Amino acid sequence: MTPRSGTDVDAANLRETFMSLKYEVRNKNDLTREEIVELMDKVSKEDHSKRSSFVCVILSHGDEGIIFGTNGPVDLKKLTSYFRGDYCRSLTGKPKLFIIQACRGTELDCGIETDSVTDDDMACQKIPVEADFLYAYSTAPGYYSWRNSKDGSWFIQSLCAMLKLHAHKLEFMHILTRVNRKVATEFESFSHDSTFHAKKQIPCIVSMLTKELYFYH
Repeated sequence: MTPRSGTDVDAANLRETFMSLKYEVRNKNDLTREEIVELMDKVSKEDHSKRSSFVCVILSHGDEGIIFGTNGPVDLKKLTSYFRGDYCRSLTGKPKLFIIQACRGTELDCGIETDSVTDDDMACQKIPVEADFLYAYSTAPGYYSWRNSKDGSWFIQSLCAMLKLHAHKLEFMHILTRVNRKVATEFESFSHDSTFHAKKQIPCIVSMLTKELYFYH
């Protein structure tokens, strides 16, 4: 695959941000698709009983439903399936966040001008195996995802900035709404090729969380 200029900036920004939120951060670079699958399987089999949540960030080339290792594509659903409640028991009932900075297609968003304007006790309750996942995609289905070689991707820049500003007081979905707004309103592509000039982007959040998520205690 072609090099992703700016991805090192994203990785450093993410590392700093999540370490400040007291996460144990591990970096893996330039993995083959087989190594990605093996890594996910291995991590899902660890004992997460003393951890309150799990975050996986993927920075890669992609298309709808897939991300690329260095030697080819891998199905995203296959990777996340290792963390389902029936496979990774020590994360059952805990938030599992998958943050994906990758293209989901080749469509380009031209934008449009606008006018100004209590938990129940679940100790003995069965829950769906797909519960408690959240997928934060950098772009909407079918669309291109933009990245700056100097500053990193629009989405990861915005995510880290909003976490640094709001993680001490806001619930995660509220933070992600601010990420959506920042990407949508503050970024626009610049290119000498008119096909790629003045394009926009909107992240896409898919939540199956069953409770609110706060990063502070």
